[in-house]
Amino acid sequence: MTHLIGIILQAAPGGGFESLASTLVPFLLIIVVFYFLILRPQQKRTKERAKLLEGVKKGDKVITAGGMHGVVEGVEDKSVLLKIADNVKVKIEKTGIASIVGLTDTTPAK
Repeated sequence: MTHLIGIILQAAPGGGFESLASTLVPFLLIIVVFYFLILRPQQKRTKERAKLLEGVKKGDKVITAGGMHGVVEGVEDKSVLLKIADNVKVKIEKTGIASIVGLTDTTPAK
């Protein structure tokens, strides 16, 4: 990092603060744009996915990352028991769930 600053200072004619500032401003703008266009949306998607996987419960219809469709039969800390056919159940990691297709109805019947 100090090497980069040394190169910038050498390239600046006269070594004044104005030339240094005019050289660094575009770099700072690129970093700010990069943060708001790439990093921040990715962090938001990561939080939403973690919330989705936390909310998986028995009876949810899910699709795994491998493309299997099934119904959640049991939930543990990091894994779920997935019923994919009659008398066929597999245990998969929660991170293997790509999406939840049908959520169980948790509203009380009237």
